[in-house]
Amino acid sequence: MKPNEVVLGVDLGTSGVKVVALNVAGQVVAEASATYPLYTPQPGWTEQKPLEWWEGSQKAILEVTQALPADAVVRALGLSGQMHGMVALDHSGEVIRPALLWNDQRTGEAVKTLEAAIPKSTLIQRTGNPPISGFQLPKVIWLRQNEPENYAKVAHILLPKDYLAYKLTGQMRAEPSDASGTGCFNLEAKDWDAEILAALDIPLAWFPQVIASDAVVGTLHDALAQSLGLPKDLPVVAGAGDNAAAATGLGISKQNPKLGSLSVGSSGVIFAPLDRAQPDPQGRVHLFCHADGQYNLLGVTLAAASSLQWLRKTLFPSYSYDQLTALAAQSVPGSRGVTFQPYLAGERTPHLDPNLRASFSGLSLANTSADMVRAVLEGVAFSLRDALEIIKPLSSLEACVVTGGGTESELWLQIIADVLNMPLHKPASEQGAAFGAAVLALRHILGSYTQEPHIVATVLPQNAAAYQEAWERYKSL
Repeated sequence: MKPNEVVLGVDLGTSGVKVVALNVAGQVVAEASATYPLYTPQPGWTEQKPLEWWEGSQKAILEVTQALPADAVVRALGLSGQMHGMVALDHSGEVIRPALLWNDQRTGEAVKTLEAAIPKSTLIQRTGNPPISGFQLPKVIWLRQNEPENYAKVAHILLPKDYLAYKLTGQMRAEPSDASGTGCFNLEAKDWDAEILAALDIPLAWFPQVIASDAVVGTLHDALAQSLGLPKDLPVVAGAGDNAAAATGLGISKQNPKLGSLSVGSSGVIFAPLDRAQPDPQGRVHLFCHADGQYNLLGVTLAAASSLQWLRKTLFPSYSYDQLTALAAQSVPGSRGVTFQPYLAGERTPHLDPNLRASFSGLSLANTSADMVRAVLEGVAFSLRDALEIIKPLSSLEACVVTGGGTESELWLQIIADVLNMPLHKPASEQGAAFGAAVLALRHILGSYTQEPHIVATVLPQNAAAYQEAWERYKSL
């Protein structure tokens, strides 16, 4: 690639779409975003309209192309997006109903149907995961059970970012990292599991051809090229699900299996690369395909930074986050006996139970507000350790690159390093899934490309032993 050549990365998130332009040196030269609504027609239901994704994506892409230097040449476009969603299309490729999202919880009965048809152990062995309410496959079953008139129209089932690829190119494709979060993708074969779909009487033909994450879905429609300020015949690269794309942008790959990533955003995520499809026999952590052609384990706690946000909103509305963490620093490791379990939104790893609820325990007249705030920080760290305890025996993980707003707190980062007893590396900048999508586009253009993380600081465990009693107390609850 020449210095004036760039690639685009598009991340179709839940709150909005983000687009970045990346040069061959791995530098972001332009970026833009657009938002779209989230619909909750009933409690526990979350939906979005795919055409609103499309409108927002066109807007953000155009904003980026207009911000590029006059001599810039776009060579490829890569995709990323929220995982697990269901976009149902008819024979004409038109959307049948709003997309059901990753955090939609309407599929309880559908999960029971899935469990009755296929043993849990078989699903874990073949797909890497047990039946999970948020995955795509139970959504398809739900559609059949609850909207038979819409189910009768179905000709295609796509994931969110793959719908965007279809709108850009007219071609329907999937790739392994995102497809492995559907519940019907065979990890060893890296293709749709025909036996699982047959057992559920769901047509295999509904699911698109699977290609590599850095392979080309198709080329941009000519009319779109003109309206978006992009070259004709621009290759659109399949990309990856958001977690795999974000890890790709951080340089987390098979090249260094000892290095993973840890995100402390609204939720908390531990990502560990693997060179083989080895699931936890109990399915307590997710096993997905990675965008590098290998695999990864994924542990998720649902309320990480959102636990601190909840605490501030509920009990400390006049405090800033800096003031809250300064207050927590007045307590001691173990929070003087106070334990917080951060199950404000249920929990994924290791419980897979949407009905779990949060709690404070161990409070006495001697405790202070400082103990309660610190207990929240520690509780999130313990929930991440819950995931790590399962991941470590299955992987080579020894350290993590950290991202997310929660890692901006030096105290919280030190607590997490101590609780996990693991070095945590801070990158120079947090690139995100759009950046990783652009890296995959670069990989297609260049044949091979690895983004090396630029580490600016490392937080080492300093007081791991001080948290052992508190960890045992957390587990006992």
